[in-house]
Parts: sequence; C-alpha cells; structure tokens
Amino acid sequence: MDALELAALVLWCFVVALIGGFVGLVLGNIRLPAVLLVASSPAAGAGANIGVSGVAALTAAATHLRAGRINWRLFGWMAPPSMAGAVAGGWLSGAVPGDALLVAIGAVLIFFGVDLLRRRDSPSVRAAGERLNIPAAVVSGALIGLLGGFVGLILGALRMPALLRYVGEAPARAVGTNMAVGVCVGAAGVVGHAPEGVDWDLLAICSAASIPGALIGARLTGRLSVPTLLRAIGAVLVATGATTGAQGLT
Repeated sequence: MDALELAALVLWCFVVALIGGFVGLVLGNIRLPAVLLVASSPAAGAGANIGVSGVAALTAAATHLRAGRINWRLFGWMAPPSMAGAVAGGWLSGAVPGDALLVAIGAVLIFFGVDLLRRRDSPSVRAAGERLNIPAAVVSGALIGLLGGFVGLILGALRMPALLRYVGEAPARAVGTNMAVGVCVGAAGVVGHAPEGVDWDLLAICSAASIPGALIGARLTGRLSVPTLLRAIGAVLVATGATTGAQGLT
C-alpha cells in the first residue's frame, strides 16, 4: 500500500467501526471490499476481515458491559453454537459458492431492515430477559455463524434482527449481547480461516483503526430512545443488505 491507500483504509475502518458500535453491528461486509483490495490474497483478506470484526466487537462490548447492556445468560446460550458454526463455515468456505450466499444474505438483511423501519411500535420484548426464546437463540446462532464462516463475516447484522424478532431481547441489550457474541465468532472465524492463511499485517492495521471508532460508537448507543435506535438499526440493515447483495452480484 502507498500512503494514500493506507490513509483511506484507516479512515474507512474507523468510520465503519463508529457506525457499527453505535447500532450493535460490526459491519464487516462493508469493510470487506476495502480489505480485499489490499490483501495478499482473497482468503487471507477474508480471514483478516473477520478478525478485525472480532476486535471491533470486543472494543464495543467492553463499553456495553460497563453500561449493563449484555445479557450474559443469553450470551452463554448463543455464543457456543455461533462459534462452532463459524469454525465449520471457515473450514468449508471453498465448498459453497460465496456469491450466492452473499446475495441471499443481502436480501434477508434488507427484509429485516425495512421491517424495522416500517414498525410503528417496538418489537415484543419478553420481561426482564426471563422468558427469552432460548432455542431460537441457539439455532439462529449456529446458522448465522456457519454462514459467516463461509463468507468471512461475523454477520452481526443477521444476529441483531434474530435477537429482536425471534429471541425477544430488548433493543439496547440486544446491541450489547450481539457485540459480545461477535467477539467469539470473530475469534472462531480466524481459527477456521487459519489453514488458508490470514493477512496478519492487514488485521493489525485495520484493528488499530477500528478500536477508537467502535469505542466512540458504543458510547453513543444509550443516548437514543428505543424507537430511534430501532430505526437507526433498520436503516443500517438496509444499507448493509444492499452492499452485501451487490458484492455477490459483482
């Protein structure tokens, strides 16, 4: 990379992490094209990207932890199957057409994003996290982890609507819990991609740029009302879905 390319990459990683930390998503699919442009190989870039997502998620999760926005019981049920799925997806990433998966994921993200934007009321939330739909958390965690491992993403953008719609978590706690699970999925994804190689230099550069962005974004989460936060999440899901689908079509 020359100096201009490096500066552009650092700025892009910072902005992506800032927005992601704000709405509980790491937005690795939006970062991925820039990472692949300068990676030593596509596989190594995908491994680096999922590692950066894990670092950004860890940074944001630390802030959400201090604010009490992580449901540890839900995390305990969702993180292990998510990690197992991510490792399996990483190992099998060469066996499934990644472009087709990206198009499908993009369509699902747009659907959930539009659904949140159209809502006039908040999603049904179960009381105090005591009656959450745990089977939905386990199944969705495993499936989303598997898809993420295939395409080099931790897919927090898919976990977020699953947490809101199917598991029944409150929006602010869904943001923090999603980030905490994303830390584990990012680590598992790097393990899954390790046999194909990981661009460690790129991982270090992008992580250093993402940490301050994720930190600032996570601190802004609690300043929004629930309806405004949901609309923000919906808007980002639509943008993320469009970007993901476009990547699969090009």
